Amino acid sequence: MATTNAATRSNSFNEAFLSESYQDASTIITDLDKGLRSPNIGEQCEALVRFPKLFEKYPFPIVINSNFLKLAEFFRVGSNLFRLWVLRVCEQSEKHLEKITNVDEFVKRIFMVIHSNDPIARSLTLRILGSVACIIPEKQQVHHAIRRALDSHDTVEVEAAIYASAQFAEQSKTFAISMCSKVASMIESLQTPINMKLQLIPVLKYMYHDANTAALVKTLCINLLPKYPSENFICVTLQSLTELSCATLVDIPDQVNLLIDYLQDPRLNVRIHVLRSLQTMAEKGPHLWQINSVNNLISVAQTMRGNGQENSMMLKIILTLTKCPLIAGSKKEEGRILELCTVCFKTVNHKTSSLAIEILTSVVTYCYNEKISPPQSYLKEINTHHEQLIMSSLKDEDHIRELTMYIKCGVQLAEKNELFAMDFTKLVGKILTDEQQLSQKQSELICETLGALCSHFMKDKFQHVAKKTSNDSMDVDEVTLNPFYDLLPSLLKRLENLVCPKFNPNDSHIIEILAAVCLQSMMGVHITKDMHDVFKKVLGTVHNWSQYRIARSASRFGHPFIATKIYQKLSKDVSQERYHFYLSGLSQMSTAECILIYGYEFDELEVKFNEIEHDENQMNLIQRLEKSVALYWKALANLKAASSHIHSLSFQTEYVWLRASFLEALLSVVIARNTQYITPPPAIASTFAQNTRDPLQKFGHVTNQFRKCVKSLKVCEDSYSMLYKSAFDADPCSLEQLEIMQYMCALLEYSLENICFNTSQDQEN
Repeated sequence: MATTNAATRSNSFNEAFLSESYQDASTIITDLDKGLRSPNIGEQCEALVRFPKLFEKYPFPIVINSNFLKLAEFFRVGSNLFRLWVLRVCEQSEKHLEKITNVDEFVKRIFMVIHSNDPIARSLTLRILGSVACIIPEKQQVHHAIRRALDSHDTVEVEAAIYASAQFAEQSKTFAISMCSKVASMIESLQTPINMKLQLIPVLKYMYHDANTAALVKTLCINLLPKYPSENFICVTLQSLTELSCATLVDIPDQVNLLIDYLQDPRLNVRIHVLRSLQTMAEKGPHLWQINSVNNLISVAQTMRGNGQENSMMLKIILTLTKCPLIAGSKKEEGRILELCTVCFKTVNHKTSSLAIEILTSVVTYCYNEKISPPQSYLKEINTHHEQLIMSSLKDEDHIRELTMYIKCGVQLAEKNELFAMDFTKLVGKILTDEQQLSQKQSELICETLGALCSHFMKDKFQHVAKKTSNDSMDVDEVTLNPFYDLLPSLLKRLENLVCPKFNPNDSHIIEILAAVCLQSMMGVHITKDMHDVFKKVLGTVHNWSQYRIARSASRFGHPFIATKIYQKLSKDVSQERYHFYLSGLSQMSTAECILIYGYEFDELEVKFNEIEHDENQMNLIQRLEKSVALYWKALANLKAASSHIHSLSFQTEYVWLRASFLEALLSVVIARNTQYITPPPAIASTFAQNTRDPLQKFGHVTNQFRKCVKSLKVCEDSYSMLYKSAFDADPCSLEQLEIMQYMCALLEYSLENICFNTSQDQEN
C-alpha cells in the first residue's frame, strides 16, 4: 500500500511539473523545493533532475542564479549521490551558466567539498568545477586544486583532475601554459599507467595559446609515437596533434606529411583514423597544404588496395582539396587525378565511382567559376562515363545515394555548359518517359532533376543561342537550347498515365513535380489545348493538397487560368472559415490576372479557350483594368478576413493593396490619355496658363489629371520601398519582384513627370 502511494505521488509530481497550467516560475520552484526537502531520497533525486527543464522553460538570470546557488549548497551538504545529480544538472545546463551573477558565492560553496576526506567527493568536485570552467577560467585556487589532484594516489580523483585539466586548458591560456610541463612529465613518467596516459594526451590539444608551448607539445607527441607503437596510443596521439595543428594552422603542412607517412601502417584502424585526420586537415586549411603533400597523397591513393571504406575516404579528401586553387587550378595534377578517377570508373563500386565523378565535376566547376579553361580531358571523361553510371545505378534501388550524386554532378555541369545541359536533359527525360520500371525514390529524384534543369533553361529566356568558345569543346556554333519544348508531349503523356486509368496516392509528389515542370516550360506563353485537357484529368483525380500545390506552381509560372480553377474548387472544400476566405482571395487575384492577360471573364475563357488569340470580342484595356482592380479589392477584403492574431498575413495584404493601387494608377493614366483625345482644351485655357504662369495649362484639365497620376505612382513607389525594407526575411524572388515593381512605378512616374511638369519652352512647343 505504501508503495502504491509513493508511485501515485511520483506520477502526480511528474504530471504537475509537465502540466501546461503551470505558467508561473515561482510555483514550479516551490514544488522543487518541497522535493529537495523531502525525506524520501527518490523524491529528492527527482527534484534535482527537473532543474534543467526549469532552466529551459524560464531562462531568466534571476531564476538561474538563485537555483544554482541552491544547487551549490545542496552539493556542499548532500551525499555523493546528490552531488552526482548536481553535476549532471550543470553539464546539461551549460548554456545557462553565464547567467549566474554570484559566481564567487557559487564556486565557494562547491569548492568547500575539495577539502573532504572522501576521494569520491573530491572527484565529483573536480568534475563539476571542470563543467563550469567557462565562467571561472582564471580561478587560481581551482588551478592549484587541479594540479594537486593530479598527484593523488586515488585513480578516480586523478581521472577527474584530468577531465578538469582539459576543460580549463581550453578556456584559460594561463592554465594551459602552466600545466604543460606537469602534463608532459606525467606522460613521460614510467609510473603513470598506460590508460592514464591515453587520457592525458588529449589535454595537450588545448595547449595552443602560446607558440612556444605549442611547439613543445608537438615535439613531445612526435617523440611519443615511436616509444608507444600500440594502436590506441598512435590513434590518440595523432588525433591530438591534428587538433593542435588545426588550432595553430602553421603546423598543418608538417602534420599532413606525418599523417601521410602513417598511411603505410599495416593496421586498418590506424589507417582509418589517419584518413579521418587528413579529412579534418583538408576541411580546416586546404590552402596550407603543400603541393608535394598532395602528390604523395595521390600516389598513396593510386597504390592503395585496401577495402572500399579506405578508398572512399581517400577520394573524399581529394574532393575536399579540389575546392581550393591548390588542385583545381594546377595543371600539374591534372593527369594524375584523371588517372585516379579513371581507375575508379573501371571498378564495379558505385561509391568510389560517384566520388570520382564528383572530383572531376568539382574541378570543372571551379574552372568555370574562375573563368579559366576547364581541362578538356576531364570533360571527355565525364561525357564518357556519366550516362553509363546513371543507367547502371538505376538497375539497383540500393544505389539511390550514388544516383543522387551522379545527377547532382550533372545539374552542376548543366548550369555551366549549355550543350551538356541539353544532352543531360534529353537523357533524364528519356529515363522518365521510357517504359522502364523505376522505384518511387528514383522517379521522384528524376522528376526533381527535371525541375532543376527547367529552372536553368527558363532563367533568362526560353531559347538561348550558344556561341562557340575556344575554352569549351562541347559547345557548337548555333543550337537552340530549350529541349523542354520537344520533351513536353512526353511529359504530358507520362503525367496522364499516372492518373489514368488508376491513380496511386503514392505518386502524388511525382505528379506535383511533373505538373510544375510542364507549367514552367510554358512560362510566358499560353498553354495548349492538349496541356489543358491533361491538367483537367489530373485535377479531377489527385487529392486537394496536391491540387493546391499545383495551383501555387501555376500562379508562380504565370498560368492564372489553371490556378483560378483550382482555387475556386478548393475554397468550397475546406473545413475552416479562414481557409475559405484565403482561397477565395487567391481565386479572385488569379481571376484578375486572367482578365489582364486574356481579356475575358473566367467563365467565357474556358469556353473560348482555343480562340483567345484570334477573337475580336476581347475586353479593351480600360475594361480589363476596371474589372481586375475590383477583383483585387475583393481579394484584399478576403485576405483580411482570413488573417488572425496568430497568422496576420500582413505582408500578403500589403502586397495585394499595392497591386490594386498600382493598377488603379494605370487605369487613371489610360483614362487621362483617352480624355486628351476626346476632350479638347477650353478656349480660355491659354489665358489661364498665362495667369497661372504654367504653360502646360493650355492643354486643359488633362494636365492636372496626369499630375494626379504622378502623385499616385509616387505613393506606390514609396509603398513598395517601405514593403521591401520591412520584408527583410522574404525569399529572394519576392524581394526581386518588389524591386521590379518599385522600378516600374519610378520609371512610369518619371516619364509622366517629364510630360506634365516640364515647363521648358522648347519642349512645350
